[in-house]
Amino acid sequence: MKKFILFILFLTVLFSSLISLEIGKVTLPDEMILENDTLLINGAGLRKKLIIKVYAAGLYLPQKKSSATEILEADEPIALRMHFIYKNVAPEKLIEAWNEGFELSGMKEDLQPKIDIFNSYFTEAAEKEDIYDIIYEPGKGTSVYIKGELKGIIEGLDFRKAVFSIWLGENTSLQSLRDDLLGN
Repeated sequence: MKKFILFILFLTVLFSSLISLEIGKVTLPDEMILENDTLLINGAGLRKKLIIKVYAAGLYLPQKKSSATEILEADEPIALRMHFIYKNVAPEKLIEAWNEGFELSGMKEDLQPKIDIFNSYFTEAAEKEDIYDIIYEPGKGTSVYIKGELKGIIEGLDFRKAVFSIWLGENTSLQSLRDDLLGN
């Protein structure tokens, strides 16, 4: 009987961890392999605009953390995957959302040239099933991949902090998604 209860408990834990990776009918990988690092999913959630599910997002870190401040201040690898659910998100809408996030981070003015470069990568509408990855690697910078294609790399720890503050910043407009990415 003890073995049976332990087996049921094991299956419950296994199932709950698998279910947590399925967000908005999208399954996010449990890890992301970079050139020199393996990042684990820290948390995942949905970006919603009113009632529309825009994308499923997953935050990837070398080890799980729940402190946004600690994550934002660290000079270590980090990745955010956006798997789009909505069928047509205009590039202007993405740029508007990014700019709102940069503004709320309080770093927009200091980083405007880097933000302009970042925004220049978004020239096409995001379609359903498109995957966008924003990845920071120490010594390299913040890479932007759209549908698996590298659009560019922006150097600097300052930009890393600003761009990931869009989702993790204290003043983010995405509070519910922030909580989910932090595993709360």
